[in-house]
Amino acid sequence: MNVTFLGKKLTLEGVQPKVGEKAPDFHLFNLDEKEVSLSDLLTKPTLISVVPNIDTKICSIQTKKFYQELGAVEGIHLVTISDNTREEQAGWCATEGVEMEFLHDTDRTFGKAYGLFIPKFGHLARATFVIDTDGTIVYEEIVPKIGQEPEYQPAIKALEELKK
Repeated sequence: MNVTFLGKKLTLEGVQPKVGEKAPDFHLFNLDEKEVSLSDLLTKPTLISVVPNIDTKICSIQTKKFYQELGAVEGIHLVTISDNTREEQAGWCATEGVEMEFLHDTDRTFGKAYGLFIPKFGHLARATFVIDTDGTIVYEEIVPKIGQEPEYQPAIKALEELKK
């Protein structure tokens, strides 16, 4: 699969999981340096928002938008994953006044498992996944242009459908 950045075509490494497939497992650390795996999240419907670099405008907008829409919703997990360092993520959260589950993928194991790592770009592609409590992907979007925001409402709707 390819995405574009500043008009240049970039190839994602690996295979991207699709709707109806089991989400690949992962083990990443949060801002408290606690290890979080996919299986830890399967107690509730989960939205995973993937951003290339939290210290950029669109990544910041995406993270804040999902947080504003879903941060106070009971019965779900909202997780943002980037390949920023823990310190960069914590600094962003402090500056923006956001307290949420943020996982850092500095070794890009998540990015490679989900086929989101872009070697020529050195970051993850922008993506959104909604995963049910069985670990099945019910919604996925890999944004075709890195400088473009995801489609928020379809992801939020898919998550809300799981809560019924």
